[in-house]
Amino acid sequence: MTVTLADVAARAQVSPATVSRVLNGNYPVAASTRERVLRAVDELDYVLNGPASSLAAATSDLIGVLVNDIADPFFGIMAGAAQNAIGEGASGRAGGEKLAVVCNTGGSPERELTYLTLLQRQRAAAVILTGGSLEDPEHMAAVSAKLTKLTDAGTRVVLCGRPLVEGDASVAALTFDNRAGARRLAEHLLSLGHRRIGYVAGPADRTTTRHRLEGHREALAAAGVAEGPTVHGPYDRRSGYDATLELLRREPSLTAVVAANDTVALGACAALRDRGLRIPEDVSVAGFDDLPFSIDAVPALTTVRLPLHEAGARAGRLAVGTEQPPPGGVTTIPAELLVRDSTARPRS
Repeated sequence: MTVTLADVAARAQVSPATVSRVLNGNYPVAASTRERVLRAVDELDYVLNGPASSLAAATSDLIGVLVNDIADPFFGIMAGAAQNAIGEGASGRAGGEKLAVVCNTGGSPERELTYLTLLQRQRAAAVILTGGSLEDPEHMAAVSAKLTKLTDAGTRVVLCGRPLVEGDASVAALTFDNRAGARRLAEHLLSLGHRRIGYVAGPADRTTTRHRLEGHREALAAAGVAEGPTVHGPYDRRSGYDATLELLRREPSLTAVVAANDTVALGACAALRDRGLRIPEDVSVAGFDDLPFSIDAVPALTTVRLPLHEAGARAGRLAVGTEQPPPGGVTTIPAELLVRDSTARPRS
């Protein structure tokens, strides 16, 4: 049976006019009401009918790029590179560029699903999801179902820095080798003689956090070194600052701090300096990602380079079809250890 606008209105407990306003985006609607309507659209799998929507379905020029935080260089670099590649390699129905829209979720799983619903309704030509995913079974199942609906409707789906949705061969995935990168970083510190290493991790419910922490632990276990204290927090400078103070409280004799990313590492460096400790003479510090500022930090930051710009550009080409998906749909992008001045042999 065909789902109607009235069915959506009944499910969302609003008027049909409100549903129309939300779907057309031509009138202000409260955020909570918008979320309720879009949830009903998703649950009922409602699709607009009529000649205009049929035309849009056949010739969509829209590509969505989902990011966790556009202000974070990790996401900004990938999104910018993807948008450039989309503009260079695609032509719309009038011969112009496709419209690449960056969707900032703010780390909210609800917003992620809402954007996917909106892109499905707009018959997006492609969707690029960047960064790690939330490790919540219910959310992962909901995202998987949504991506299946998108690909079944002809939308290209590209994961950039995000694990592949299991069993979905129609999705192209560019995954970062976070485990190997973290393992090499820990091995570097161990080779310098560090045995008391603290770890400032990202949010515990994110795949990127888990993979990096697993690589770190693998290196320690292989060397027979006991794991030091670990503190979880957001991927931001404030978290690095507060978590490093907590690490020092738990283990005052730490000789090295590994940070979840370069931004967190800056906070760690600030906390150590405020405690009167020198980097790297008293405590070595290392980050992850090789964000543009890492080489200009004082001292320059030892880190693990992820080719964010190259990955974003490749995701853009996959989205517009100017590059073919890799065999099996998945490419693992290696991580490169960059040794700079923020790490040295531990104090005796």
